[in-house]
Amino acid sequence: MPLVGTGDIVGPAAAAGRGVGAFNVIQLEHAQAIVAGAEAAGSPVILQVSENTARYHGALAAIGTATLAVARAAAVPVAVHLDHATSAGLVEEAVALGFSSVMYDASTLPYEENLRATARVRARCHASGVWVEAELGEVGGKDGVHAPGARTDPAEAADFVAATGVDALAVAVGTSHAMATRDAALDFGLIAALRARLPVPLVLHGSSGVGDEDLATAVAHGMTKVNIATHLNRVFTRAAREVLDADRALADTRRYLGAGRTAMTHEVTRLLGILDARAETVV
Repeated sequence: MPLVGTGDIVGPAAAAGRGVGAFNVIQLEHAQAIVAGAEAAGSPVILQVSENTARYHGALAAIGTATLAVARAAAVPVAVHLDHATSAGLVEEAVALGFSSVMYDASTLPYEENLRATARVRARCHASGVWVEAELGEVGGKDGVHAPGARTDPAEAADFVAATGVDALAVAVGTSHAMATRDAALDFGLIAALRARLPVPLVLHGSSGVGDEDLATAVAHGMTKVNIATHLNRVFTRAAREVLDADRALADTRRYLGAGRTAMTHEVTRLLGILDARAETVV
């Protein structure tokens, strides 16, 4: 199945009240595990490559090209997304490589600067048919949308979407990045209020900190694109560590990376089952 547009996955899911899994790729094994898990679930999926991962690999091209190759060989619809780009140059590179979408993160800037920068990126990406996600949270906050206690104001968010023309918005509703425990306290009322005000799908960042039941509830209240990275990395690493602990002389990287890939595959399938269940209407 060919690589698909991110909007071709997220748009129908939002209309149907379903969630979409957007999982981060760090190594090739991550991309393989995510696609295998999605194929087992029979669900579409979004592969995300972050600016930090591009920096880790020295550039976007190698990991981006590999991720696109895995997506193009998949038996289910797969989109490839640039996550948390703060550089317009990196956005340009992702567009040139053939990414389906980009998330441009200017959320740490004051509101007006965020708006202007995001609108410029949106215009450039839309000219190439690339879907754009943005982020809005605490104005001027050091951690932007994920600053402790930060929340997205529905009225401001509606104005921001109208002014920038973005296709989706990441919102602050109680999550934080890189959580090692799944006990984030989501504001479901705020999610519902944002869903009612915004004409574009909502994106939940930092979803590794959200438990299974709350993930399903967030989708039921109007969240669509659900980003998960740290939780899957922990699953991968735990499986690899078990193999290494069992054989201290092991040198073949395929043995422990393969174990991590298998464990991650199963967890992706399980998570997609939670996110893809048809949500009940929440009043």
